[in-house]
Amino acid sequence: MDIDRCIPDVLASAVSKFSDRPAFTCLGDTLTLGDVDKLSANFASYLQNHTNLNPGDRIAIQLPNLLQHPVAVFGALRAGLVVVNVNPLYTARELKHQLNDCAAKVLVVLANIADTASAVVPETEVEQVIVTEIADLHSPLKRLLINGVAKYVKKMIPKFSFSKQVSFRNVMAMGSTRTLTKVDCNPEDIAVLQYTGGTTGVSKGAVLTHRNLVANMEQVREALKGLIEEGKEFYIAPLPLYHIYAFILHGMCLFATGNHSLLIPNPRDIPAFIKALKGQPFSGFVGLNTLFNALMNNPEFAELNFSKLRCTSSGGMALTRDTALRWEKVTGCPVTEGYGLTETSPVVSFNPAEAIQLGTVGIPVVQTEVKVVDENGQELPNESPGELMVRGPQVMQGYWQRPDTTAETINAEGWLKTGDIAVIQDDGYIKIVDRKKDMLIISGFNVYPNEIEDVVSTHEKVMESAAVGIPDKKSGELLKLFVVKADASLTEEEVIAHCRKNMTAYKVPKQVEFRDELPKSNVGKILRRELRDEVHKEATAVLNS
Repeated sequence: MDIDRCIPDVLASAVSKFSDRPAFTCLGDTLTLGDVDKLSANFASYLQNHTNLNPGDRIAIQLPNLLQHPVAVFGALRAGLVVVNVNPLYTARELKHQLNDCAAKVLVVLANIADTASAVVPETEVEQVIVTEIADLHSPLKRLLINGVAKYVKKMIPKFSFSKQVSFRNVMAMGSTRTLTKVDCNPEDIAVLQYTGGTTGVSKGAVLTHRNLVANMEQVREALKGLIEEGKEFYIAPLPLYHIYAFILHGMCLFATGNHSLLIPNPRDIPAFIKALKGQPFSGFVGLNTLFNALMNNPEFAELNFSKLRCTSSGGMALTRDTALRWEKVTGCPVTEGYGLTETSPVVSFNPAEAIQLGTVGIPVVQTEVKVVDENGQELPNESPGELMVRGPQVMQGYWQRPDTTAETINAEGWLKTGDIAVIQDDGYIKIVDRKKDMLIISGFNVYPNEIEDVVSTHEKVMESAAVGIPDKKSGELLKLFVVKADASLTEEEVIAHCRKNMTAYKVPKQVEFRDELPKSNVGKILRRELRDEVHKEATAVLNS
C-alpha cells in the first residue's frame, strides 16, 4: 500500500490513465478526469498569482455537491494550501467561529448562501471571497438558464456584498492565462482541516495530512476490492463532498480508479433525487439510514432500475436491521455498513461484501489496530463492552491549535479514543453499542439508544425514532422516545407494547412523543443532542419548581 504520496500526485496519476473517463456529473453536465485536471490547474494558478496566499495557508470552501467543489478542492491542494471544508448550512455564529479558528484568508462560497458569510467576514481574517453560482461550470446555454432561473424566477440569491469579491468564472478565466507552478509537497503536510460537528463544546479542526488521506483512500480501495473496478463504476453521491467520507470515496478512491460519480446537490428533495436517478445505470450507492428510509418511502424509488447495483455503503449513523433488510429487498443489493470518525480520515472498519454481519460495522481496514478499554484505560477481552481505541496511518495528527485536547484524545502510543462504546467479537467483527456520551444509566443499568431505536424501527408503523434520557430523582434517568409515524394510526400504547415484547423492562421507554420530523445534521444524521437538550431543560425546570 503506497501511502507516502500527496493528493496532487494521486490526481496526476489518475489523469494520466483515465483522462477521457467521466469523473463527476451534476445537473446533467459532466466533467471528465481531464476536465477536472485542467480546471483545477486554472483555479490553482489564480490562487498562486492573484491572491496573497502561500503554501500552508488555509482556504475555506463552502459549497454543496456541485461541479465546482472538486475543482476548488483539487485546485487549492495543487497550490499547496490547506482546505477547510465548511458546511453550507452553518449559522453566522458557527461560520464565524470556524473562519476565525482556522484563520482562513480566502473563502469560496455559493451565492445562494453568501448572505450569511457577508455578515461575518468583516470580523475574520478573510481577505478575499470567491462567489460562485450553481451552474458556473455548465455549458453556456444551461448556465444562463439555471443561474437565471435561480436568481430572477425562484429568487434564490439573497442580497450580499464583500469588500473584496471576485466571481468564480472570473477566477477561472484569470487563472487560465498563467501557468501553474508545481508546489513541492511532503506527505506529512496538512491537506485538510476537517471540523467536527461540535457535539461537545465548540467545533474543532481535525488535522489531516496528505498521508492520512491517501492512506485511507488505499484502505477503502482494499476494503471494496471487487466492488470498485477501474473505469467501470458509476456511484451515486448524495452525501456532501465537504463530509470527509464522501470526499475519500468519491473525490479520491473513485477518482483515482477512473470512475464516475453522480453529484446530488440537495438529497433532501427526494422527488428530485429519484428523478436524477432515473435511467442511470449506477453500480454503487453511498448513504445512511435516514436517507435509505426516505427514498424507500417514496413509491417511485422501487421503480428504478437496480440491475447493475453491486455496492451499497452505509456510514455516519447506526444502520437498523429493518432498514438494511428492506433495502436489500427493494434493490436486490445488501448494505455494507462501515464505521469511522472525522479524526480517522474517516474509515476504521468495513463489512466485507462476501461476509456481511448485520448489526456490526465489520472488521478493521488494513493496517488498522483496534481495542476496547475500561474507564481506567485497561484493555478488555473480546465480547466485553468498552471504549473503542484506534491506531493506524489514517489517525489525525491532532486538533488544530488545541494541544491539550489532542493529548486527551490521542495517547503517547498513538491510540485514538473514539468516544464510542463497542464490542469486539471473537471473530474480529466490531459492534458499536453507542456513543459514550449517549449512554443512559437507568436504575443502575447501562441503556444504549441505538438498541432501543433498532427495536422500535421494526414496527411497521414507525418511520424513524430517537431515544434520549430525562433526569429523574428516583431512577437517575428515564427513557423518552421520539417517534415519526409511518402510519397515522400509530398510538403510544402500541409503541410501548412493541418495546415490552422485545426488550427487558428497564429498557422500555416511559414516555413517547410523536413528531412530524426529527432534527438532523447536514448529512441526515438524527441529532439526539438537540432533543436531549430540549427535554433536559424541561425536566430541570420541573425538578426545580
